[in-house]
Amino acid sequence: MSLGYALALLIGLSLGVLGGGGSILTIPVLHHVMGYTMRDAVPMSLVVVGITSAVGVVGHWRQGYVQVRTAIAFGIPAILGAVLGADLGPRVRDDIRLTIFAIVMLAAALTMYRGTRVQRMAPQPDPPLPGESSRGGRAGMVTVIGAGVGLLTGFVGVGGGFLYVPVLTVLAGLPVKEAIGTSLALIVLSCAAGMARYLGSPEAMRLEWGVIALFTAVALAGVVIGGRLVPLVSQRALRRGFAGFLLILGVVVLLAR
Repeated sequence: MSLGYALALLIGLSLGVLGGGGSILTIPVLHHVMGYTMRDAVPMSLVVVGITSAVGVVGHWRQGYVQVRTAIAFGIPAILGAVLGADLGPRVRDDIRLTIFAIVMLAAALTMYRGTRVQRMAPQPDPPLPGESSRGGRAGMVTVIGAGVGLLTGFVGVGGGFLYVPVLTVLAGLPVKEAIGTSLALIVLSCAAGMARYLGSPEAMRLEWGVIALFTAVALAGVVIGGRLVPLVSQRALRRGFAGFLLILGVVVLLAR
């Protein structure tokens, strides 16, 4: 349990610095380190990451790094997807969910590693779109991606930050800092929707609120520290180092499922 709480600091650092990574780290910590079943770990993760991200959003909002319109465009389909995912999740065996989770983690590692190059190519804030057809196609892609990430959020407890940040830079044309802030807002929406569905489910689950509170408090400390580290650390080096960490963790989860 002590190791799990210590790792919660890393989860908060990830959210504060990168705008993602909370759930993709919280699930293995709760399941493999602290001994909770996937049925319990997923909703617990949604609570921890949702609250932690909400606090992170406040800081980014004050700095002007949250794009409300973009968050709404992604958020509505993400909520619908999260509700569906939370409904499907308890009906699937833990080993299958862990396999899917490991695959998502490996994909996130690739996304993180290549994300630096994508972000350097990303346009500046609010670029003019070439035409209505392009705008319509982009909006449709945003809807599909939002729904897909929301589905993963409810099903395996993945907040989606590692997928949102690169997508926001390419499709929405946001700079990295605004993509991170907007990603945190989207994570809050997806986690809230997924958790609401779990609380309304007839499936029994064990939520230890004392553990959740302490875990969240430590993660929040990491968010505060991470927010202060952003101007001091190379984002390229951080993302590539974290991608390597995710790759190792994904392989471990896949082998230990």
